[in-house]
Formats: sequence, C-alpha cells, structure tokens
Amino acid sequence: MAEASASQDPAQAPRVLVVDDERSIVDFIRLGLQYEGFSVQTAPDGQAALRLISEFKPHVVVLDIMMPKLDGLQVAEAIRGNKDTGVIILSAKDEVQDRIKGLDVGADDYLVKPFDFGELLARIRAVMRRRNPTAEPVLRVQDVTLDETTREVRRDGRLIELSAREFDLLRLLMMHPNQVLPRERILDQVWGYNFFGDANNVEVYIRYLRQKLNDEPHQLIQTVRGVGYRIKG
Repeated sequence: MAEASASQDPAQAPRVLVVDDERSIVDFIRLGLQYEGFSVQTAPDGQAALRLISEFKPHVVVLDIMMPKLDGLQVAEAIRGNKDTGVIILSAKDEVQDRIKGLDVGADDYLVKPFDFGELLARIRAVMRRRNPTAEPVLRVQDVTLDETTREVRRDGRLIELSAREFDLLRLLMMHPNQVLPRERILDQVWGYNFFGDANNVEVYIRYLRQKLNDEPHQLIQTVRGVGYRIKG
C-alpha cells in the first residue's frame, strides 16, 4: 500500500517515489529521505508505481527490477518519455548486462544492492540536477564549501582531500547546519542499512574530519555529549 510523508508539503519538497516489494528496504529509504526533507511515497509493485507516478508526479523514481505485476524495467520503459521524472534502478542484479539493460530502457542511473544511503542520496540529487540544471550543487557552512558535483571540499579557499566516507559524513552535517545529528542516524545515512560494525566509527571519522579541516578546538564540528554531532553554521 502506498504511503506519503505527513511531515512534508509535496508542493514544496522534492518528491521521490520508492518502488520495491522488500518492505525493510522501502522503510529504510523512506525514513532517510524524509529526514533529508523529501516528500516520499512508496509502492510494492510496478502497477501501483505507474498509478502513483501519474498522481504524485515525483521528481525521481527509485525502482527495484524484480517485482510482481510489472517489473522495474517495464516501469522505466513506460515513463521514459517523461522529462520531469528521473529514474534510478536499485537492484541486486549486478551483472554488466543488467546495468546496460536498465540504462537502455530509460533509467538515469543504476545502483546495486546492498547500497550506501549516502550514495543513493547523492545519486538522487545528481539526477534532479540534470533534470534541473539551475539547481545549486554547492553547500556552504562558515568558510567551508562542498561541491556535490566535483566532490571538492574547500576551507577558506584551500582544497581539502577527503576520503569518500569523510566526504559523505561532512555532506550530511552540512545539509543540517546547527542541527544535532544522533550517532545512530549518522551510521544509517553514511554507512548504510547493511552496516553492522561499531558505532565508534562515527567518532573516528569525526576526528579525521576535524584534523583535515584544522578544526581545533572544535569550533566547526561540535560534540553534543550523549547524543551526537552538529556543524555550527
């Protein structure tokens, strides 16, 4: 059954339709995107997806391939002429031919399960930018800039070399300036739903970021004891 975010006004928030028959995946993506300010609806199969695409008019559809009634490839092909809706296929099928087939039927991107939520979020934003080239891809907090297109980070104009994980963590913080992000939320959104490691990873990577950004004594990235971290805007 489809469900909508109650906390976002669909007329103002970017809209994403998540289509998958695996409920745990759907819920993980839905909660993460709603946290990021998206309006989200979900569908368990291709037929429901086509109906919701017409009603909800999503900016991006995230599609599994193997689903009942209509599969993801059929849905992507059915809406390939819709210039206002981008398509990302999210599938456990990881062969090159599967990727080619998905892109050939009209998908904008193809991501293999298991996936990292931060990467999915970046790909959704990238598809939206391609559909709307005037969108601003640069985040700014104090004297730090983060370019989502080039994946360049600068502080006071100085280029900062970050690993992929460090970049995703900094991007998450910069998307929510002055907001405390709990460690558990950071783990979910940066490390992904399939991560079962130590929560201390967050503390370790926060330390890496502080060192590279020369953030002493923690005036940029602040620790809220017992809760998590925030970046001061």
